[in-house]
Amino acid sequence: VCVFGVSVESMQCSYDERGNSVPTILLTMQKRLYSGGGLQVEGIFRINGENGQEEYIRKQLNKGFVPHGVDVHCLAGLIKAWFRELPSGVLDSLTPEQVMHCNTEDECVHLVKSLPPTEAALLDWAINLMADVVKYDRINKMNARNIAMVFAPNMTQMADPLTALIHAVQIMNLLKTLVIKTLREREESCPGFKPILLTCEDYPSPNNKREYHNPLQSATLNRLGSENEERFWSFPRKSGSVVECDYMSGKNSPVSSRHDLLESVDRSKQEQHEQQRELSKPAKKAGTVIVDARGGGEAWS
Repeated sequence: VCVFGVSVESMQCSYDERGNSVPTILLTMQKRLYSGGGLQVEGIFRINGENGQEEYIRKQLNKGFVPHGVDVHCLAGLIKAWFRELPSGVLDSLTPEQVMHCNTEDECVHLVKSLPPTEAALLDWAINLMADVVKYDRINKMNARNIAMVFAPNMTQMADPLTALIHAVQIMNLLKTLVIKTLREREESCPGFKPILLTCEDYPSPNNKREYHNPLQSATLNRLGSENEERFWSFPRKSGSVVECDYMSGKNSPVSSRHDLLESVDRSKQEQHEQQRELSKPAKKAGTVIVDARGGGEAWS
């Protein structure tokens, strides 16, 4: 079993609260991050977790276990790593020229509508995750620019570092705009909105109609919060330059932005190299996954 570095099509998926079909492992890590108070931790998604623990958790996830009591910085780092290690980046289908010519919010929205269904669902999930983080920016110090900066290098894959940096700056602005738009729409539809942990009843059916209740889907998603054993079920797949905003705290020059983003790109590259070295070590032959409920973890086959 492997949940990192494989195509989404080969993974077991569930529907999120907006009807997006996304890998169940992402929903599980998200729920653990939220229940562990990760949204209110300063520097979440910016501060790296302890390397040893992150590698241990990664191995457990690949074996089918979701350990309890995981450091939230490790969870956040593994969410970024999951996107970074995809066979192709979520935004790779967008050319640098297309992204560069997005000068308004409407143009950004129009551009992401051209994404394939799988990538569009992943982007929507990620944008709403980032918006949840930014909602607590007074506590976690992660405003729209900061969260977009740390996610940008993980959403595309380019071999040339200089080209990757320039493109990442544009991707950062695209993500920032979409996050700000999402927050504004939430505020307009529900003033004072705060993200909360989702229960199985909060997830829509595959038809994306809240009034429709799918017992199998609800029962399956309810298992995501189980304190003992968990098996991931798979569901049918659904077919289916940016304006600066005063919401940002402080103004940053392009030089500062690029310097910070370069550090983020370098950090992502370093993490990737470390993971490749770890994966290159001889591994024991994988056997059948055995669930051990006594460890207080969760597992899937």
